[in-house]
Amino acid sequence: MALTQAAERAALNKIIDYLNEDPEKNIDTIMTLVNKFVPEYVLPSQRRAFDTAIRERNNWYRLMMRIFDLNPEVRTKLLKTLIVDCSVLAWPQQERMREKHQCNIPYAILLDPTSACNLRCTGCWAAEYGHALNLSFEDIDSIICQGKELGCHIYIYTGGEPLVRKDDLIRLCEKHQDCAFLCFTNATLIDEAFCQEMIRVGNFVPAISAEGDEGTTDSRRGKGTYAKIERAMNLLRENGLPFGISCCWTRENADAVATEANMDWMIEKGALFCWYFHYMPVGASSPASLMPTPEQRERMYHFVRDMRSKKELFTMDFQNDGEFVGGCIAGGRRYLHINAAGDVEPCVFIHYSNVNIHDVTLLEALKSPLFMKYYENQPFNDNHLRPCPMLENPYELGRLVAESGAHGTDLVEPETPEDLRRKTVAGAAAWAPVAEKIWNDENDPMYTKRLEGMQQGMADTDLEKFERLGHFGDCQNEK
Repeated sequence: MALTQAAERAALNKIIDYLNEDPEKNIDTIMTLVNKFVPEYVLPSQRRAFDTAIRERNNWYRLMMRIFDLNPEVRTKLLKTLIVDCSVLAWPQQERMREKHQCNIPYAILLDPTSACNLRCTGCWAAEYGHALNLSFEDIDSIICQGKELGCHIYIYTGGEPLVRKDDLIRLCEKHQDCAFLCFTNATLIDEAFCQEMIRVGNFVPAISAEGDEGTTDSRRGKGTYAKIERAMNLLRENGLPFGISCCWTRENADAVATEANMDWMIEKGALFCWYFHYMPVGASSPASLMPTPEQRERMYHFVRDMRSKKELFTMDFQNDGEFVGGCIAGGRRYLHINAAGDVEPCVFIHYSNVNIHDVTLLEALKSPLFMKYYENQPFNDNHLRPCPMLENPYELGRLVAESGAHGTDLVEPETPEDLRRKTVAGAAAWAPVAEKIWNDENDPMYTKRLEGMQQGMADTDLEKFERLGHFGDCQNEK
C-alpha cells in the first residue's frame, strides 16, 4: 500500500537522519532503505546513479562525502529539502499536473528579484537593464505559493544581482522551508553576516559567477572581481556552507575554462558543483563574436564528460548535456523564467512572452500561446546536441514567436527574432555537422543509448505527449 505523503516524508527524513549519524558506515544500506519507501517509477535513473556511486566508491561517492563535511545544521536541512521535498515528493506531483493540465509544468522556476546590479559584465543582457525594476516580496511569495501547488519546490534567482535584495531573499527562505533556493551571484555582496543568515535558514545555495582565471574573469566582470570572488568562497568554505560555480564560457575564455587546473581550483575552494553556460548573443549589445567555435564546443563536450568521470564535482554543461534531459528544457518543460518586470519567458535567454505574472496566474502563463508552442514542438531536434530553438535551430524561434503572437520583453531594447537569428545562424550551420559526427560516433559512450530512441531524459508524460501529438523531435531547421 502506498504511503501518504506525510508518512513518506517522515520516513525519508528519518533515513537522512540515519545517514547523518555515520555517513561512511551507513551509506551502504541507504538505497535499500530508500527503495522500501519510494515507488519504482520515481526518479529511477537518478537512484541507479546513486547506487552505482556507492558501490563503486567512485568520484561521485567522494562528492557525497564532501557534502557530509558541510556545517551539520545546514547539511541536514538542505538534504531533507532537496531530496525529499524538491525531488522524491515533488516529481510525482509535477507529473500528475502535466497529465491533468496537458501543458508543461516546471521542475524549477527562475526569477529576477531585481534588475539592479553592481557590475557591468560584457555580453550580459542584465547589464543593460538599469536599476528601476523589482519583483516585490509579495510577488515572489505568490509565485512560490503557486509553484508549490503544481509541485515545484526549486527556485533559482537570476538578475541583475539578486543579493541586492538579500534581506527579502532570506525572508522567503524562512517562509518556505520546504523549498530550495539557488542564487546566481557575482559574490561581491557575500559577507560574514550573510553567511550566518545562510546557516540560520539552511536552504539557500549561491552559484558564483567565475570564468576561469583572474585575467579572464576580470576582463569580463571588471578589475578586482576575481579577488572578491575568492574572498567570498573562503568565507563560505570556512563556514561550511554549500556553493557552486556558474561559468559562462565564450570564444575568449574557453581555453582557460576547459582545464583540469581550473576544475581542481573549484574543488580546492570548496565548490560542490559547476554549471557551464554556452555564451548566448542575446540583447542588441551582445556580440556574436564571443560565441565559441565548433572546435571549442566539441572540446568542451569531451572535457566535461572526462572530468565528470574523475572529479568530485557535479558538472552540468548547458547545451552539450541536452541528451540527459531530452533536449530543450525551457518553456516550463523543466523550467521557465520571470524577469524583474514580471514578464513570464520560456527561457532566461529567450526574451519573448505573451503574459505578465502581475496579470495572470502561473498556470495561465504555462498555458499561454508561446508556452504551448514550446509544449507542442519540443524537442526541437532529434539530435539533442542541437537542442535550442534559438542557438542551434535558429529558424524555430521566429516561427514560435510569430505563431503565438508573442512580443519582445527585453527591458532596454527589444530584439526581433530575425535580428537575433542573424547572430546565430552561421554558428548553427557550423555546429550542425560536428554535432552529427559526435551523435553518430559508435565509440561514444552514449551511442548505444542514442540508438534506443527517445526515452533518454524523457518523463512518462513526455512520451505520452509524443504519442498524442505525433511529434518526435524531427525538426530539420528549415526556413
